[in-house]
Amino acid sequence: MDASHPVALRPDEHFHQPRVVAPDSDTLRLGVRAVVFDWAGTVVDFGSRAPAMTFVETFSAQGVPVTEAEARAPMGLPKRDHIRTMGMMARVAEAWRDIHGSAFDEAAVDRLYEAFTPRQVMAVRAHADVIAGVVSVVDALRRRGIRIGSTTGYPRIVMAAITDLVASQGFAPDAMVCADDLPVTRPTPLGMWRCLIELGVWPAWSAVKVDDTVPGLLEGRDAGAWTVGILASGNAAGLTHAEWDALDDRGRQELRDRSSAALARARPDFTIDTVANLLPVIDQIGHRLWCGERPGG
Repeated sequence: MDASHPVALRPDEHFHQPRVVAPDSDTLRLGVRAVVFDWAGTVVDFGSRAPAMTFVETFSAQGVPVTEAEARAPMGLPKRDHIRTMGMMARVAEAWRDIHGSAFDEAAVDRLYEAFTPRQVMAVRAHADVIAGVVSVVDALRRRGIRIGSTTGYPRIVMAAITDLVASQGFAPDAMVCADDLPVTRPTPLGMWRCLIELGVWPAWSAVKVDDTVPGLLEGRDAGAWTVGILASGNAAGLTHAEWDALDDRGRQELRDRSSAALARARPDFTIDTVANLLPVIDQIGHRLWCGERPGG
């Protein structure tokens, strides 16, 4: 990943217009106070390979092969909800009925989730490399006094398998909210709000959510935070770092366009290739706050 590649900032004509209010003393004093990161496809696991491949393997083991595209479509949701959403896809539901002789129901969700979890633990450990540029960007944010949070669609048992491994590479957030920490998380804002409470950060417009999926971006947007969509290292692109590096300029732009289209429903305020490109966006958000702008217009 070439961190010097121009940042793909949001053209206002493609996304929502920010709401503008007169700057006040809190705006001038606060600026950006927290950045909340997603995990797979954002700070670790370039291409979000671990969850995608585990969903494919788990359904296939039950006699229902699924495509990688089907496995990736609901990405960002809590994993139990992800399984439920996949099972309700018309083709998958029909295949399930043909193989098992009954409709895809909550018992099927429970069976798949039970099989999925140990597979996912192994997969995340095999895909726990921190994405290039993350550690230096997080260090720079902390030098600015910005708190670092995280939310994830993984349950805590899965995250427990990699937090120490990832911390040894230099990424250890100040707060982490997992999918099963609350009765309801993504795409609702509750996990984001919980993270901001743990960080002691308010108002929500002083926070930034960085994510590679629609549910994760909606979590930030509906919480009242700024949102930054990840194009190159995330789920929509689905490539390994080596595959991304092998693309020529045209191939990279085509991939950016595809990822942008996939994230458009969440209307991110900005898009960037990877977290390595985040600091100029933080500068722009700080300037917009100074001018009295807010996210989510």
